[in-house]
Amino acid sequence: MDIQGLDYNTQREQLVLPEYGREIQRMVDYAVSLPDKEERLKCAKAIVRLMETKVPQIRENDDYEQTLWDHLYLMSHKQLDIDWPFDVSEAEKFLDKPEALPLPQGGIRLRHYGKLVGELLDQLKVMPDGDERDELIRLTANQMKRDLALWGHGSIDDEKVADDMARLTDGAVQLDLNRFTFERANQSEALPKRANGKKRK
Repeated sequence: MDIQGLDYNTQREQLVLPEYGREIQRMVDYAVSLPDKEERLKCAKAIVRLMETKVPQIRENDDYEQTLWDHLYLMSHKQLDIDWPFDVSEAEKFLDKPEALPLPQGGIRLRHYGKLVGELLDQLKVMPDGDERDELIRLTANQMKRDLALWGHGSIDDEKVADDMARLTDGAVQLDLNRFTFERANQSEALPKRANGKKRK
């Protein structure tokens, strides 16, 4: 909505370094416009002092003065023609963004069980029969039941877990509920707390 007389930040030019605010950016733009080089430098020094008060924690860095002048150079869009008291040739490193890390959540078939349970179920498909496999089945089944209780996805009865295990292992794991005993799940502890500290009912 465009209302005459109202000036919204969303309609303004995006700030290079928002932490210094729009007023500092306007000062930098003014310094760039000054015709006299000596006046530009004097104005730049005053701006750097103001920048330091805007972000006082920057003083914790040993090279904070270099950083402030680098920031000023970037905020001027590299247009401020002065005799720089510091080398600002590497200032653009502050605008570099790290490469996004690949998320490990890809390929999760049922999100409430998570990636780890999915990997355990895949391992159970190819694992030879024996005590080690039986123990892994026990651990995985109980973890699945806890996950269901925590996230509240439908029923948390034993048949639901047995059905999911059979389906997600392509039938390789068939829990015999007449012989298999689950650990007792405390459903009240699994319920997430609200912001006021009370548990959801």
